[in-house]
Amino acid sequence: MNSASPVAAELDRLVAERPEPGPATISVTLLDDHGDPVAEVNPDAQHYAASTMKLPLVLAAYRLAAAGRLDLDAELPVHNEFTSQVGGTFGVVREDDSDPEPWQRLGGTATLRWLCRRSVVRSSNLATNLVLDQVGLAAVGEAIAACGATGISVARGINDYAARDKLGDGNLITTRGLAAILSALQRGTAGDRATCDAVLEVLAANEMGMDLRAGLPAGTWVAHKNGWVTDITHDAGLVRPPDARPFVLAVATTAPWPSEVAHGFIASLTAAVWEHRAAL
Repeated sequence: MNSASPVAAELDRLVAERPEPGPATISVTLLDDHGDPVAEVNPDAQHYAASTMKLPLVLAAYRLAAAGRLDLDAELPVHNEFTSQVGGTFGVVREDDSDPEPWQRLGGTATLRWLCRRSVVRSSNLATNLVLDQVGLAAVGEAIAACGATGISVARGINDYAARDKLGDGNLITTRGLAAILSALQRGTAGDRATCDAVLEVLAANEMGMDLRAGLPAGTWVAHKNGWVTDITHDAGLVRPPDARPFVLAVATTAPWPSEVAHGFIASLTAAVWEHRAAL
C-alpha cells in the first residue's frame, strides 16, 4: 500500500475496509496519462485472468492485421470444436457464455473483426476461442511483451479444462500488467497509432456496464475489459474525462464475495479515483 497522494490514501483505505471479511487478494494499479504510477496496491499479485485475457488477445489480432499477417475481414467457419493445448478436443460451455449471437451463427461464418468485437462487447467465449485459433498463443505473448506488461500470460482457450488440469491455470494477470496494456494503447506504443485507436474503439463499445463504468458518471468515455468467474472479478480500463487528463485504472479481486459485492467494490474504487481526477 502507499499514501503518497490523496487518491492513493483513499484507495488504500477502501481496500483496507474491504466490503466483506475473510481472505481476499485485492490488487489496484492507477496510472497517469504518461504511464507513471499514481497508486498501487499489490500490483504484482497474480490472479486467474477470467475474461481479461481477451484484452491482449484482441490486441494481438489487430497487430497481426496491421503487419499483413491476418485479414480481419476474412469469413471464418463458426464451430465449437477446438484443439486442447494437451491434445484432444474440447468445446465452449454454451450455458456459461454471456453472448448468444456467435452461437446463432454456429455452422455458418463470421468475420474475424466481428468475432474480436463480440469477444469484448459481450465477452463471448465462443468468439474468443475462434479468434485464438487464428491468432495463436505466440502472437498473444508478443502483444503482451510489446506493451511491457509483466505478470500476464495466456496459455489456453476458454474451457480447455484438460490443459488447466494438467498444466495449471496458465491464464494469469496482474493489475500492473493490465494497466501497462491500456497505457500502451493510450500512448500509441502497443502497435501503430491506427491499431491502438481501433482496439480502444472496440474496448469503448463494451456493453458490460458494471465495474469501472458503474463508478463513472453516465456518458463518460471508458475503454475497458472486465472479467469474472466464481470468486474472481476484475476490470481494467482507460478513462478520458472531459475535464481532466486521461488515466488508467486496473482492479483485480480474488475473494469469495457475492458477484454484486465485487462489482460494487470495483465501482467504488473507480468513483474515488474520479473524485480526484483533477490531481492526476
